[in-house]
Amino acid sequence: MERRRGSAAPNGPPPARAPRRRSPAALAVALLAALALLVATTGCTGEDKGASGPGPTGASNTDPALGWGFTHTQYSADTGDDDAVARARELASGQGLPQDQAIMGWGAGNPEPSPGRYDFSDLDRRVRYIRSTGATPVITLCCAPDWMKGGRAGAAATDWSVRSLESAPLPAHYADFAALAATVARRYPDVRHFIVWNELKGFYDDTAQRWNYEGYTRLYNQVYEALKKADKRNLVGGPYLVMDSYGPQDQSYASALKGPWGSVDQRVLDAFSYWNKHKKGADFAVVDGASFGRDGRPVPDAFGAADKLTAVSRWVREETGLPVWWAEYYAEPEKSGWSDRRRLATQAVAMMALARGGAATALYWSPQERSGACPGCLWTPTQQNDGGRELPMYALIAKFAASFPPGTAVTAVGVAGDGLPNVRVLASARNVLVVNTLDRAVDAKVDGRSLAMAAYEVRWLPR
Repeated sequence: MERRRGSAAPNGPPPARAPRRRSPAALAVALLAALALLVATTGCTGEDKGASGPGPTGASNTDPALGWGFTHTQYSADTGDDDAVARARELASGQGLPQDQAIMGWGAGNPEPSPGRYDFSDLDRRVRYIRSTGATPVITLCCAPDWMKGGRAGAAATDWSVRSLESAPLPAHYADFAALAATVARRYPDVRHFIVWNELKGFYDDTAQRWNYEGYTRLYNQVYEALKKADKRNLVGGPYLVMDSYGPQDQSYASALKGPWGSVDQRVLDAFSYWNKHKKGADFAVVDGASFGRDGRPVPDAFGAADKLTAVSRWVREETGLPVWWAEYYAEPEKSGWSDRRRLATQAVAMMALARGGAATALYWSPQERSGACPGCLWTPTQQNDGGRELPMYALIAKFAASFPPGTAVTAVGVAGDGLPNVRVLASARNVLVVNTLDRAVDAKVDGRSLAMAAYEVRWLPR
């Protein structure tokens, strides 16, 4: 199963997920090379020693549970038409949803093209934007400059191909990457939350057909120590593993973490357990994944498959005793062809499942387009003069964040009539979220109230 998660390389195609490998099209490679040269010739390297960040900082949020937010990808609201950017900033400022940004890729250029020579211009711009909304910034420490991976040094030499970007630092350069992480932390002293690497990119051993979790854990531990040395208040999490699963009829790498939705890949659990046992420390545990299996088919259906997110969250909490972060979560298979109403209903049920599992933080991987339709986007493209306007997905996440912050006690709610079992409900002492999972209208009775619900309707009720 592959999923489009937004571009990693500046203006390039999305990375493939390890352990699957795919070759970029020749046209995409040529485009990446040209754009990498453009980034290199317009960046500002040499004088920047990485010591000072983009402007004043605000108060730091030191809570390891941030709730519901999103990740910036290649095109985001920090650039585009001035009025559209202002509208999107005002929208984000009204909610305070935590926002994540990677240090290289997904909208950010090479932060250290040569040893000790930095270019934080892109990362500065993103951090400045996050600060301007009053949100809590999160930084993902991925990916690594070419010279740390056996490539050439220099901005002009940056290889933005998927294969290069997804390579892990060589063991001889783990300390260099840890030093870069510490430089980033010192540059943005208000940032307290750091995720180490992304999906164990470059750490899959094709020969052994398993994750090189020993190598990742060595990298993680060096980064952890460097960040804590930079400021003991920094909060660090890993391992950001993809919780891949197989359908119930497929026994490939079957594990005890299973349900009607299937079984999580035992190799993933082995990698997680090794990290958990050998880590120097962690302030939160990070995973990502989809409700559906590697074949892209939700089992028993898109709504029932969300129960996987609950099961995985609970397993991680029991294994680690740490707050559980979902750096990415997906409920819609690629190229689903779903309507906006069905997409929103499925997303709502996925968030319900994460909340039931006790997730402390969940970051929506924000898809972006520069123009035209963008299924699942949070706002209309700011590259258009009428852009920056709220879309239904943003409204859902913002409402959910306000109604079900971390630690919210979930209460039981009675469901009867046509709503049983076709309506999903999540309730707290103050709010009830109701989702019709059918593509037809239903007459349900929820929490003592009669509801006539349209197909795939998402409805909020006060209590």
